[in-house]
Amino acid sequence: MSNKNKNKSGIVYSTNPNFEYQESSSNELATPLPSAQNLRVWLERGKGGKVATVVKGFVGVENDLQELGKQLKQLCGAGGSVKDAEIIVQGDAREKIISYLVNKGFNVKKAGG
Repeated sequence: MSNKNKNKSGIVYSTNPNFEYQESSSNELATPLPSAQNLRVWLERGKGGKVATVVKGFVGVENDLQELGKQLKQLCGAGGSVKDAEIIVQGDAREKIISYLVNKGFNVKKAGG
């Protein structure tokens, strides 16, 4: 099957000879200002008692989330990942991350364990 019509969801067939498919705009919204973001910083325990700091609640473009995750990992000097709209940083770095995000203008609350 051809991939050329793969992204045209909902249109199967039209009897209108003048019909032209109009592609919808991108699903991602523009990233709001940091002061409009409400972030939560969690501490999660994984296998073997390992801890990770998780930042949840970011709204915006995936590239901005990736960039913020990169900055937080560099700040803490630790590894981690960005997936499922969450930033995961290895280790307990809640205080360092909260102070960094507050300085950047985000609304941040410590949550969870």
